[in-house]
Parts: sequence; C-alpha cells; structure tokens
Amino acid sequence: MNRRWVRDRIPRLAALRVIGRWLDVPAASRGPRWLRGTLMLRWLVVPAVLAGVLVAGDWKWAAEFPADVGRDVGREIDNVIDWMTTELDVIFDVIKEVVLTVLVNIEDFLLWLPWPATILAVTTVAWRTAGFWVAAFSAGSLTLLASFGLWDSTMETVALMAVTVTLSIVIAVPVGVWASQSDRLDRILRPVLDGMQTMPSFVYLVPAIAFFSLGNVPAIIATLIYAVPPAVRLTNLGIRQLPEETIEAAESFGATPLQLLLKVKIPLATPTIMAGVNQTTLMALAMVVIASLVGAGGLGEDVNRALGRIEPGNAFLAGLGIVFLAIIIDRITQAFASRQQSSMEAGGGVG
Repeated sequence: MNRRWVRDRIPRLAALRVIGRWLDVPAASRGPRWLRGTLMLRWLVVPAVLAGVLVAGDWKWAAEFPADVGRDVGREIDNVIDWMTTELDVIFDVIKEVVLTVLVNIEDFLLWLPWPATILAVTTVAWRTAGFWVAAFSAGSLTLLASFGLWDSTMETVALMAVTVTLSIVIAVPVGVWASQSDRLDRILRPVLDGMQTMPSFVYLVPAIAFFSLGNVPAIIATLIYAVPPAVRLTNLGIRQLPEETIEAAESFGATPLQLLLKVKIPLATPTIMAGVNQTTLMALAMVVIASLVGAGGLGEDVNRALGRIEPGNAFLAGLGIVFLAIIIDRITQAFASRQQSSMEAGGGVG
C-alpha cells in the first residue's frame, strides 16, 4: 500500500518540482530571447492553468464569488448621504450662501467694468510679468472673445475660476505644508489625492447636488475636489526637496522650527508652490464644461448649449475662449514663478 501510494505520487511530485524550479530561476538565464520573453509571463500562466484545472474539475465554485455585497454597500453610502443632507442642512446652507455671495459680487464687478478697461488691465499685468508677446496675445485674444459676443460668458468663467482657485489655494497650501512636515500625513494623503484626481467627476457631482442643489455652488465644490491635489502635491514636494545645507545653516543660526518653516522653507519653495497653483488653475478650467452640467454658467454653458443644439461652430468658439484663458493664466503664473526663482538666486537665498 505504501509503495503504491509513493509510485502514484512520484510523477506529481516531479511535476511540482519542475514548476517550482521554473518559477524560481531568473528569466535572464534561460535560453534565447524569445523564450525568455515567453517565460516572463510565468506568473500569469501558472495561476491561469491552475484556475482552469479547478474549474474543469469538481471546484466550479471557485469560478465565481460566493456573495455580492456591492448593492448593500451602495445602499449604506446612500443612507449616509441622506442623513448628511437632512441633519447637516444648516451647515450646507451657510456654505452655499457664503460662496454664492462672493461669486455673485465678483461676477457683478467684472461685468460692471468696461471691457476696454479689463483688457487694458490684463494686458498690463501680462506685459509686466511675462513680456511683450504674452501681453499682445492677451490683448488680441480677449478682444477676439469680445467680438465673438462671449464677453459676458468669459467674465462669468473668470469669476468662477477666481472663487474656485482661491478656495483651492486656501485649502491646498496649508495641507501641503503640513504634509511636508509629517511623514504619516503624507502617507495618508497619497491615496486620498490619487482618488480625488482619478475618480470620475460625475461621481462626486451627485453628492454635491444633494448637498447644495443645482447651480454654481455644486460646480465649485466638484471643481475644488478635482483641482486641489496638484497644489497639495507640489507644495509638499517643493518643501521636501529643499537643499539640506540650507536647512542646516538656518538651524545652526538658531532658527526655531516655526521660523525655519515660515522664513526659509516656504520662501525657497515658492516657485514650486506657484507651479502647483498654475496646475490647479488649469485643472479648474478643464472642469468648466463638466460644471455646466449642474448649472454653472460661463463658457462651459455655451459649449454645453451648442452641444445640445448640434452647433459645432459655437462650441468651437466657446472652447477657444477656454483655451485663451488657460494660455493667458498659464503664461502669467509661469512668468511670476520664474521671476521669483530668479530673485531667489540673485539674492543668494532667504535673508
């Protein structure tokens, strides 16, 4: 009996030994290049074969999961959203009124200004920060938008971006500074920021509508979630990558941790932080059309309306306005960051 048991299992044991050697031996030491490339898939082939054997045999239960809890989890999330909508209604109303008041005031001010004065102001800022060609482009593109009849929509978009980017900076920069000083917070924030950037925008538009109803406020909140991560990441990265010699020199002169942060780290990391602000602004502009689906106005609404009416020409002109705004803001913020970097290098650091 023992001999038969051993004789029956020798082939199986030998096969398992061959498979084990095949899995353990480095791929670089086996045969020609085509064979090595084939063996690189060993970690995919072996589990697939084993799964096929199980399914073909008496182990068909392994082909499907024993339970589906997705609907239950989704129902619990819905219950949490409903509870928050009911119990925290006062807080959401206050946030909505504050954001809406600031947005309406900025929008009314921009629409009250004569369009030549606005173009002149933007052109002057572009000339002083980025040079003649950016100033010329700013003046020409804004004049072109006014001639297209898109001036009011452009000012609505600028007001929406002003509120969104300001809130993003107010949230992102302190969080990025805090993450740069805490490795634990940095590890916690990484998957959170990944989720904020990769989660489809329509997913968090739904709770935003539930909390704030339709209009500009849920659009601002959804854009905020999408636009905050770049500023947080680049603020954190800019402070963490400062030269150790500079930090040690400041510490040797008796700088406290707070002085080291406020007078050395943040000023030296300003160019990187400005790059984060630049990316946040561009990502906020990328959300303009999606934000129009929940009631936001501006150029995104023009694109959405043209899409519904099958008017590619009007959609192209409104989209061109978004591109013009993105280029102007990008060039001005990049030029400002470059000037900050140049002043730091010319001054030899922070005094």
